[in-house]
Amino acid sequence: MLAEFLQYLFTGITIGATYALIALGFTLIYNASHVINFAQGEFLMIGGMATVSLTAMGVPMILAVVLAVILAGLLGIALQRLAIAPAKQADVVTLIIITIGASIFIRGIAQVVWGKEYHVMQNFSTSEPIEVFGAVLNSQSLWVLGIGAVMVVGLVLFFTKTLIGKAILATSMNKEAARLVGIRTQMVLMLAFMVSALLGSVAGIVVAPITFTSYDIGIILGLKGFVAAAIGGLGSGVGAVVGGLSLGIVEAMAAGYISSDYKDAVAFSMILLVLFFMPRGLFGAKVVERV
Repeated sequence: MLAEFLQYLFTGITIGATYALIALGFTLIYNASHVINFAQGEFLMIGGMATVSLTAMGVPMILAVVLAVILAGLLGIALQRLAIAPAKQADVVTLIIITIGASIFIRGIAQVVWGKEYHVMQNFSTSEPIEVFGAVLNSQSLWVLGIGAVMVVGLVLFFTKTLIGKAILATSMNKEAARLVGIRTQMVLMLAFMVSALLGSVAGIVVAPITFTSYDIGIILGLKGFVAAAIGGLGSGVGAVVGGLSLGIVEAMAAGYISSDYKDAVAFSMILLVLFFMPRGLFGAKVVERV
């Protein structure tokens, strides 16, 4: 019984860490522009697919990862400059629709380039499983958790110790005031999209050896990342991490103890349950309106 529980727990934490990285990307864009970027899942797909393709061409794994992350970062910049920036005067709903259109466009290009097949990527280290109290842990799970933790710490340092990070925070708090003190807000938004794309691509790369990867993998993982961000509270970095881990664990437990057929239903039921009682999520900021 303990081994079974630990097995589901390890699985949940692993996939939850991936959801958390995706959710952080949503949170970053939301904080900077109040736009929900539904193309976030495609950055994850680009990271995994590009790494698989480059390694298949004989490029060393480390270099392939770096090139894939750079490609995703450039795609994030292109999305902001070519799709979001020209419509900067549009309302938020219009901008969200633009990101959905961009997601469909990127996915279509990926299908043409890589086809519809699933692609396998080798583990970063040994493929031998690790046994813990009778439960089997994929060695790649340790990479997911380790890299996820490093990315979270890196983001905290980025926002608290760098001028660019502080500029993004200032823009998220008050765009007009940030512009008045000399912050180039459009440049800040571009950097936010780039960092968000980097986060998504890293998530796609580290999880690819476990889930495999394909041109459409970004759809469901992107939606799960959004659910995690909404559960934690859009705009909250802590909420994104807690929401991602919580969603992954609940999903794994439901799949293990009930049925894997209900895995997705449980995930989306969870967001309804949380938002019904806490409309701004677990860690969402309280809003005070003058009347």
